[in-house]
Amino acid sequence: VLQISKDDVTALQCKVVCLIQNGNFKEALGVINTHTKVLTSDIIAFEKAYCEYRLNRIENALKTIQSASQQTDKLKELYGQVLYRLERYDDCLAAYRDLIRNSQDEYEEERKTNLSAVVAAQSTWEKVMPEDLGLREATYELCYNSACALIGQGKLNEAMKKLQKAEELCRQSLSEDSDVTEEDIEAELAIIHGQMAYIMQLQGRTEDALQLYNQIIKLKPTDVGLLAVIANNIITINKDQNVFDSKKKVKLTNAEGVEHKLSKKQLQAIEFNKALLAMYTNQADQCRKLSASLQSQSPEHLLPVLIQAAQLCREKQHAKAVGLLQDFADQHPANAAEIKLTMAQLKIAQGSVTKACMILRSIEELQHKPGMVSALVTMYSHEEDIDSAIEVFTQAIQWYQQFQARTNYGCCVFQPKSPVHLSLIREAANFKLKHGRKKEAISDLEELWKQNPKDVHTLAQLISAYSLVDPEKAKVLSKHLPSSDTMSLKVDVDALENSHGATYVRKKAAKLTGDNQQKEQGQGDVKKKKKKKKGKLPKNYDPKVTPDPERWLPMRERSYYRGRKKGKKKDQVGKGTQGSTTAGSSELDASRTASSPPTSPRPGSAAAVSATSNVIPPRHQKPAGAPATKKKQQQKKKKGAKGGW
Repeated sequence: VLQISKDDVTALQCKVVCLIQNGNFKEALGVINTHTKVLTSDIIAFEKAYCEYRLNRIENALKTIQSASQQTDKLKELYGQVLYRLERYDDCLAAYRDLIRNSQDEYEEERKTNLSAVVAAQSTWEKVMPEDLGLREATYELCYNSACALIGQGKLNEAMKKLQKAEELCRQSLSEDSDVTEEDIEAELAIIHGQMAYIMQLQGRTEDALQLYNQIIKLKPTDVGLLAVIANNIITINKDQNVFDSKKKVKLTNAEGVEHKLSKKQLQAIEFNKALLAMYTNQADQCRKLSASLQSQSPEHLLPVLIQAAQLCREKQHAKAVGLLQDFADQHPANAAEIKLTMAQLKIAQGSVTKACMILRSIEELQHKPGMVSALVTMYSHEEDIDSAIEVFTQAIQWYQQFQARTNYGCCVFQPKSPVHLSLIREAANFKLKHGRKKEAISDLEELWKQNPKDVHTLAQLISAYSLVDPEKAKVLSKHLPSSDTMSLKVDVDALENSHGATYVRKKAAKLTGDNQQKEQGQGDVKKKKKKKKGKLPKNYDPKVTPDPERWLPMRERSYYRGRKKGKKKDQVGKGTQGSTTAGSSELDASRTASSPPTSPRPGSAAAVSATSNVIPPRHQKPAGAPATKKKQQQKKKKGAKGGW
């Protein structure tokens, strides 16, 4: 037809639709742009906008839709999708509400699913409290979107239950189709399982989350956006550990088309993690490059400058890091508080506590906060600068007084103070009393007592402080103390003595019954005498022989010790070649001499028993210096000195 009539409108429309059906969006858009005179915006606006939408030219698609003279239902549907991709969630919500209200066809369920997706995106990315749309969660898509909205609100347990329901509905709906395999079902469930793993990660169950993330990656899903998010979450679990695995996972975040599948905040989070991973892997130049790029995209965002400062600290350039943070705080006063807190932390790490205190005190919006006051007082106390610590208390108390004066416009003489204000006054008084500033503590204690005259503890502190400054005033105030008669001390003494921290515990007397009681009364205070055990005696003990009085002393310290004879066997050493024997060797053999007694008795012989029974044991006799006795002593000594040298 087009060969006969190249400008035939119907033929051109058919060609464009055929190209769209085949997925040739670029070629279809080329046909539309080539025949602009024939194919006007009124005729083919939807097809043109759809091609631009599929080619990720979202801004152009929006202009095409808005320029159409007639807004058909098809254009409205596409308009809602375009607004969602542009993250204009309020306009998108209004567009889908209008569509659901003014259309009745078989696509109503899909429109409700898209509407719930918009609500989930608002809850997650804009932290908007989602309104109840009254949608019946009959499909797994609606359940999944409802779970995402709950995650945005921080209701993780409820969200997990919704995801489990979505998984069940998904299995039911897909198993009804005989053509769907188990692998197809698992691929469809991958996004639900990914969200379950994310909830586990938020709950601190990182091991379970990591296991589920890896299972999804093994399935090799075709959704590059899902893979990128899972890889990013694994990197956040690894942190500065398992860096090699993180470097492999980061490749999944660089897949083609990822930027069109994720929201701006998701892409930004991935880029932040890439910069941090570069820092952990000591790629300083890459880290600086990525953080600088992020800072140019979002000049007011804190993370890029914090990453740069962290990288400088790793390079031991603390002064440069503090200067970088100071410049950012000067340029962006709205974010100065968080930056200055980081600067103070760096100063503390360097040991400059006083400078850190100066930085903290420059944060005007946090000066009066109890946490800031506590931190400053602790730091000044560490530096033994008590005056500065008291000044911090004074400034915070004055701030609350001025705040109260601004909020109370009446002329009432007595105004009750806020609990935080009273708490600061009490802490200031306790601090001054602890450091011996009782004169300064008196005004704070009087203020506290004025607020609560029945507070006995404060009154006691006030009397104690006045006792050193003005004893007469202390006597006057002591009259306000309650008498001991009026004070009802409901104390259970037994419970107090038996408590865990009691230093004294009264022993309970054992109850006596029957015969024992009679015996106890009869015997009175007579105590049982313990039988002494007899000491063990040596096996060869002879009562007729007097023991050696010096037997407990070491051999060297005994009076009869003469020392070892050195060089005794020098003359007996044989000379000559190895293995040769000397002429006198037979004389040295004690076994050949007839008079030499056996060295040890033979076991079982009667003669041996009688011989040993007549010998006096060495422990019970005083040696006369005989060579045989000395030899035995030396052998015993050698035995005892095993491994001692």
